[in-house]
Amino acid sequence: MNKKIVFCGTPEFASQVLKSLYQNGYQIECVYTQPPVASNRGQKVHKSKVHLISETLNLPVRTPIILNNEEEKNYLKNLNIGMGITIAYGQILKKDFLNIPKYGWINVHYSLLPKFRGPSCVQRAIMEGETRTGISIMQMNEGIDSGPICNQYSTNILNNENSEELSIRLSTLASEKIVENIDDIFEGKAVFKEQDHSSATYAKKIDKVEGKISWNDSAKKIIGKIKGLAPFPGAFFLYKGQRYKILKAEPLNTKGQPGVILNENFEIGCADNSIKVLEIQREGKKVQKIKEFIFGTSMKKGTNLNDL
Repeated sequence: MNKKIVFCGTPEFASQVLKSLYQNGYQIECVYTQPPVASNRGQKVHKSKVHLISETLNLPVRTPIILNNEEEKNYLKNLNIGMGITIAYGQILKKDFLNIPKYGWINVHYSLLPKFRGPSCVQRAIMEGETRTGISIMQMNEGIDSGPICNQYSTNILNNENSEELSIRLSTLASEKIVENIDDIFEGKAVFKEQDHSSATYAKKIDKVEGKISWNDSAKKIIGKIKGLAPFPGAFFLYKGQRYKILKAEPLNTKGQPGVILNENFEIGCADNSIKVLEIQREGKKVQKIKEFIFGTSMKKGTNLNDL
């Protein structure tokens, strides 16, 4: 039985699953990940987390800008792989690539499909106030997260959990469950069922401008944005030309004018109630607890944060 695997993924939460596959003894022939990128400061080149863990595990890594080309297709054919596994790779595979592995391509998606198809499934679930999410193990097709599902595993979204923390928990769940699902697929025991496409929703890629807080929104919506976009790209407000990112906050029942700091505890009025800021970061500065931040800022009780 051909149990050779090729793995495609990019972010840190995908690297956790790759490490699990390696530790469980699967024969990983090659790892695909997005190419290294240069940072804005000093143009230092950064490799993806999947790239770095692959080097640590001494696994061959390939980083084509576009995977769907003849060179990569021939390379994969010559590997004679049994299965491909993708987690947040960042590219859609065409039909001729999907047909290369004997057992097809398996995608681990971090939502309870068909809800939140697309790249920002974890962030969108939090931003939209979902109380449950999970992982879906599915067979890839040419669509976006629209293939038939083998298994789903759900979990509660915790009250104070941000997108990074939830992604880590889902990765732990995926690392545990992927092994038994792969074995079932190789042994012909897995059953795949079509999704209810009429119930599908799409979690489009996060645009940084979405992070701007409107104090005329409800406290619940603002808290969802803060948690869903933390730690990156972050929910923020502008005040006198400076950008301030809010990393943590909690909702309160206090009422007041939207955008106005209501008291010395840095509670800010919203459309209905208010939020209390717990962690904040001024542009170009380190993250601060609110008590530390208050001592060094001119923003006091009565400050209107709508004054750009």
